[in-house]
Amino acid sequence: MMKKKLLTVAIGSAVALTIAGCNSSSKSTDTDTNKLLPKDAKIAFAGVKAPVTDAEKRAILASDATITTGSDSMPLDLEYNVFARSGDTFDHAVFGQLVDKQGNPLSKEDGSPSIANSNEFTSLLPRGERLFSVSQFESRPGAMFLMELNQNTENGELSVKDAWQIDQSGVNGGWVHCAGSVTPWSTHLASEEYEPNARNLVTGADAAANRYAAGFLDYFNGDESQWNPYQVGWNIEVDVQADSGAAPTATSKKHYAMGRLAFELSYVMPDEKTVYMTDDGTNVGLYMFVADKAGDLSAGTLYAMKWNQTASTGVGAADLDWIDLGHATSAELSDYIEGANQLAFTDIFATADANEDNSCPEGFTSINAGGNGQECLQVKPGMEKAASRMETRRYAAMMGATTELRKEEGITFDPTRSKLYLAMSEVARGFESFKKNGADSSSYDLGGPNHIQLEGFNRCGAVYQLDVASDATIGSSYVAKNMSALVAGVPATDSYGDGVQNPIVANSADYADNNKCHIDGISNPDNVTYMSGWDILIIGEDTGSGHQNDVIWAYDFGTQALTRIQTTPYGSETTSPYWYPNINGWGYLTSVVQHPYGESDSDKDTGNGENRAYTGYVGPFPAKAE
Repeated sequence: MMKKKLLTVAIGSAVALTIAGCNSSSKSTDTDTNKLLPKDAKIAFAGVKAPVTDAEKRAILASDATITTGSDSMPLDLEYNVFARSGDTFDHAVFGQLVDKQGNPLSKEDGSPSIANSNEFTSLLPRGERLFSVSQFESRPGAMFLMELNQNTENGELSVKDAWQIDQSGVNGGWVHCAGSVTPWSTHLASEEYEPNARNLVTGADAAANRYAAGFLDYFNGDESQWNPYQVGWNIEVDVQADSGAAPTATSKKHYAMGRLAFELSYVMPDEKTVYMTDDGTNVGLYMFVADKAGDLSAGTLYAMKWNQTASTGVGAADLDWIDLGHATSAELSDYIEGANQLAFTDIFATADANEDNSCPEGFTSINAGGNGQECLQVKPGMEKAASRMETRRYAAMMGATTELRKEEGITFDPTRSKLYLAMSEVARGFESFKKNGADSSSYDLGGPNHIQLEGFNRCGAVYQLDVASDATIGSSYVAKNMSALVAGVPATDSYGDGVQNPIVANSADYADNNKCHIDGISNPDNVTYMSGWDILIIGEDTGSGHQNDVIWAYDFGTQALTRIQTTPYGSETTSPYWYPNINGWGYLTSVVQHPYGESDSDKDTGNGENRAYTGYVGPFPAKAE
């Protein structure tokens, strides 16, 4: 068992008495509803202050809370509980160890083990009377680990029983597993972010010469002939099977029908068919997949969002259209990607240079997508389906979709209001009109339709809300119809640029240095999760100079207040907070602290192991009746 309690608090006696009765004697999610908190119970987080001292900036701080039921209230002493840190050793795996295709451990140039410090999304997956977790790493090559967890029947605490490395050879290896989600049918849905540009990284020699892509070749022990840019950049579904008493297994499948993007994460809606897919990077888009069958992501129709602007102030607002990119199945695409008839970029597209007036030659479509600047493209005859899935962003732009978003991150659903919440780490560049952070620039709009034309920019980012409704034409009850701000960060300094940002509000003297965004607001929101039952939106940050210490926030819809509920050490990122409302009578907010001292403040690293990443959770919380 690998666990470290970072806060020296225990469950208070009043809470222990109350939630001891919440736990079912069975390791099943079919909890006795008579033992759950009532529906009208409310939670209020006490909050933690933004770190000031060096000791606070090195710690993981988590907020306590108070639960109120009618006229009764009780304290809930929460803490951050650690499953594992990168490099921890279990019976069957070293957590974070990167391996080659044969499963052999990889080493660094100095001979030391290649241990990833890029822990990312971690799922909780009940299987009968057993509980598992899949943890993915944002590395090249990618890595995933299966953990079996113990759940304390008295207080809900979780610990690791054992861990196994998940074999990814059946899906051509893993690539930059960023955020993820759990499907309604309890599988782990992983991402592959920042797909390699198949126009430029054609050969293994191209990949070896590229600083970002080169590490992936380690999976093939440097064999450049194994490189195929189209084999990575997909959604991966991981299904855990576990018979009673038997060793667990995990099977992985890449879903080619869903398209290829810089996936931050994909989120399956309650109908088990509609999936929203976010696309991280510069000049990216928002995508929706509607599966043919509930619970089966191997076939369906893909759509791309078109922004029809209704407001240009602040972080903007729009009505949304959805551009049909066609139907496909993973089976009909597999031969193009991993079979005998693998395609290259030049098999899919013809290209041309723009004319002197920046128009494209006749027969070619002008686009600006994915940070590539203006491109003039033509889909070759019969390659429409391949283009729609293997070059989804480029094809979407050619079909008239919007590819002007900047640093699009996590997404979650609130069934109470029928809204999606979408984090945008920065509202800049493509969001502006021929500008970059207020200064003149043609990089992000030249060649494209320039659908988004905001009056200013906001490098502290925002969380948007999207109303969903039924759409008979698309065949889904969960189609996003509009997009507007829920909460936006507030710049605290003009050092981000000279252009028009939101009104600048200065930080107090304690936070004047190293915090370009106001300390009491969000900065570069990354992933979000809705705390169903409690009506709270959790917002995690991935910020460098915006806040010196990254934060997890709780946005209370009742009070419309933001409360800081967790902070992380210097230079780390709060990756993929995710809410599990009821596992055998207990709720959990998983939370990963990625690369401490790695994104900033590396000079604060003493070399004593504090830079190892953390995978764990905040909680346990007592579960509520639905």
